[in-house]
Amino acid sequence: MMVTSRWRRVLAAGTATVVLAGGGTPGTAGVRPAAAQASGFDAATRHDTEFNRRFTHRFADVQGVRMHYVTGGTGAPLVLLHGWPQSWYEWRGIMPELAKRYTVYALDLPGLGDSQGTPSGYDKKTLARYVHGLLADRLGLDDIRLVGHDLGAGVGFQYAAQYPDDVVAYAHLDYPLPGPALSAAQYRTFSWHMAFHTQERIPEAVVDDDVREYLALFYPQVAYGGTSFGGPGAESPFDRREIDEYARTYRRPQVLTGGFNLYRTLDADERDTIAAAPVAVPTLLMTAEGQGAFVRTTLAPRMSAIVRTVEVPKAGHWLPEENPGFVTAELLAFLAGR
Repeated sequence: MMVTSRWRRVLAAGTATVVLAGGGTPGTAGVRPAAAQASGFDAATRHDTEFNRRFTHRFADVQGVRMHYVTGGTGAPLVLLHGWPQSWYEWRGIMPELAKRYTVYALDLPGLGDSQGTPSGYDKKTLARYVHGLLADRLGLDDIRLVGHDLGAGVGFQYAAQYPDDVVAYAHLDYPLPGPALSAAQYRTFSWHMAFHTQERIPEAVVDDDVREYLALFYPQVAYGGTSFGGPGAESPFDRREIDEYARTYRRPQVLTGGFNLYRTLDADERDTIAAAPVAVPTLLMTAEGQGAFVRTTLAPRMSAIVRTVEVPKAGHWLPEENPGFVTAELLAFLAGR
């Protein structure tokens, strides 16, 4: 990537739910014009007839944040929380199968994806409260099945810790938990991006003009065989359209900063994990191939009911995309009867 003039300058300077299907637009104040909005939140799905037959885009106001989510299906509620640098769209490939048995809610976390507004904090404990505000207070959901991937699994853990009576079962996908067994300082040594993303202002300055290129270069690094796993290198598991969709949201300055803020709160996340009551919700742990034992050691001090640990074959960090059939089967088997 080029070192932009903006980068050089930085160095020198030291409330009701709205249903939106297939291109509809919200009628609330402060929202962008209809044409711009229609090309935004549903850009990846508005021409997908089958998707729009089964799922709808919706918004709801939660504590000053206008949260975006996608829902469809029949049955008990199943909530999906995405990681970085992704959005609800990471679940797109497995949602149709899950929706045959559950009512699926795929969320954009506060401040990310097509959610609008800035949450009061990006520590996972605070984000879990916003998620609860949406699910319990606005949608009236309890007894949920909860799935979190990557930093979304950090939110998922905090949700289960704070609202254990609301969670029937929890699936934690490929996220070592900062806490008693893994300090934030250790976390930042695992990969260059862990340390880089925690810096103030610098990531935004470097990435701002080249968001799509940055994401496209990052995705294969933590794919199966990627250099972050000590491999020789890998192809991206995402095609051009998928990268375009993620870049569309992260090009928004608020979302770009919000994504980096997920990393800047690692110290707070460590403290909150240590302070959390042990989670006794039945838990499925799924990880990249070869990472199961390590990730489980970080969860074990605070999660007393890990009923199964599964390494996803031929998958790096992007579990739902690299091996969707396996991930779907494991989730359905774990959730059956709960």
